[in-house]
Amino acid sequence: MLTRRQLIRASAATGVLAAASGAGATALASGSGGGRADELFALPLRRARVLRPLGQGRGRHGAGYDVYRLTAREADVSVLPGTTTRMRLFNGEVAPVIRATRGRPVIIEQTNALGVPFSMHLHGGHVPARHDGHPDNEVLPGGSRVFNYPNEQRASSMWLHDHSHHAHAENVYLGTVAGYLLTDAFEEKLPLPKGRYDVPLYLRDAKFAEDGSLVYAMDGFMDRPTVLVNGRPRPYFEVAARKYRIRLTNTSNERAFLLRLGQGDEMTHIATDGGLLPAPVPARVLEIWPAERQEVVIDFSRYPVGSQVVLSNAIAFPGELPEVMRFDVVRTAHDPSHVPDELRPVPDLGTPTVERTLVMSFDATTGQHLINGRPFDPERVDLRPRLGTTEVWTVHNTDTRFGIPHSLHTHLEHFQVLDRDGTPPAPGEAGLKDTVTVMPGKSVRFKLRFTDYTGRFMYHCHLLGHMTMGMMGQMEVVG
Repeated sequence: MLTRRQLIRASAATGVLAAASGAGATALASGSGGGRADELFALPLRRARVLRPLGQGRGRHGAGYDVYRLTAREADVSVLPGTTTRMRLFNGEVAPVIRATRGRPVIIEQTNALGVPFSMHLHGGHVPARHDGHPDNEVLPGGSRVFNYPNEQRASSMWLHDHSHHAHAENVYLGTVAGYLLTDAFEEKLPLPKGRYDVPLYLRDAKFAEDGSLVYAMDGFMDRPTVLVNGRPRPYFEVAARKYRIRLTNTSNERAFLLRLGQGDEMTHIATDGGLLPAPVPARVLEIWPAERQEVVIDFSRYPVGSQVVLSNAIAFPGELPEVMRFDVVRTAHDPSHVPDELRPVPDLGTPTVERTLVMSFDATTGQHLINGRPFDPERVDLRPRLGTTEVWTVHNTDTRFGIPHSLHTHLEHFQVLDRDGTPPAPGEAGLKDTVTVMPGKSVRFKLRFTDYTGRFMYHCHLLGHMTMGMMGQMEVVG
């Protein structure tokens, strides 16, 4: 059961978010002292390392595939200057990246060299149930499992993380995160920034002890004052005076960011969880909740060489440093890229034939977070969608007493947001999504179609503490 102090802290956190969102969140938080001032822009950004396949092959129909090996293990890495930090990482790397191509499967041999169970999930992946990272399929310490990702889906930025039944929140907090960037022929033809100008950034919060070790407490979401970008505290990134595609993923357990560039300088929002938006959207702030992906194009040619432009979090907790990272414009560069007026239409998900309602709530007497009044039970199937059907889900967040936000993530399928409390989604939510945040007392409706794969898949809150405390359901897609 949560203590009164924990509930007050949860309510206070949401109050900060609600106040910022309600005000349009155009002003930076004015607090200072959270984190350490010497963390500000002391280190260069660590570019996410793109993994090379260990091997290649051809399937029975001649299609090529790539083979990787990911081992979840502990490693000592340099995060804060002058210290080392023991983290749980894939291959000893902070946020490595797999770049994949539609139509070319990826096979991963995943080994668990940790002392706790591990179940690897490709967040955003359209994959068979046996390769989805169901908690029932977790790999015990010392074991291995092979995952086959078909990559027969639209281009998008995805990520890999643990989905074990009990250790997931701590494993993710301690670093077992990898990027998975899928491209396709449609996207490659667009004149968006490419190559070294296509940059994935993995954001998270953290708390460190004096010796540099990570401090984890499940209820500690308001006391993680250090912001890491690709595993470095508030780094600087040297850029050319040209356009960059910036792929943002929030890998925090519970932290939300409302990002502002400079003094509210315009960014061009081009993609979200399920890939490209129908059209680019001018944005002066960018909201990104845990597990969400947001992509923007930033044109640094508008700044003179020598400029320094800070990316800040407009909903930093009181007393925290709001700075996230700094872009340093250091040179000129040729730029053939541009953002077209149209990007990618949303696919037709069909006419809904089933409607479902999910109520997300908190039970103060048990300390459990619930969906439709029940905590997760691995022996219970909550929904049985039928393959080939389109459904509409209405998600209500009834936690107005404590002001607790929730998110909903669906495995297997992306969805299309229809409305928020009856109001059509903003242009930045017009594309496909797989994670949506619902504020206290609010509702969201979305449409999804079940295709290709039968079996058991999860849906749950992606505020990982809530998931740990029961906010997860299980659906069995039937033929």
